[in-house]
Amino acid sequence: MNRTIEELLQCPYWIIDILPFQVPPDNPGQYFAVEKYFLQGDRIREIKQKHINLILKLNCYRDLSIDEQNARNPSPERIAEEMRKRYLYIMLGESMILSEPDDTHLTVFNPDPQLLELIRQIAFGEDLFVWKPAF
Repeated sequence: MNRTIEELLQCPYWIIDILPFQVPPDNPGQYFAVEKYFLQGDRIREIKQKHINLILKLNCYRDLSIDEQNARNPSPERIAEEMRKRYLYIMLGESMILSEPDDTHLTVFNPDPQLLELIRQIAFGEDLFVWKPAF
């Protein structure tokens, strides 16, 4: 890994989400009420499990490490446990995925075209969407 977390946070990013695209700020719907609904109880646990499934499936194709540690490919159990309990920087070569335990999305920084396509395919299988923020 050549780039640091701080450098990657400044790179272009995409969102892996339960929604198919970014909700515009002037949208007449009730985004915040719906988000609050999804952040409660079993619903957030189900979403986090989809995130974990995506990362573990991605790990079948790409090496990964957690944070900036040198240990490659931690056990699936460790990845799942860490994703459930804390902010986690998942390093994939020159790319990174940020996982937050209490959020409905993941953020992918600096993905190469092949990684982005792989993420899109896996996300689709988990009923998730990948999009680039418009604003």
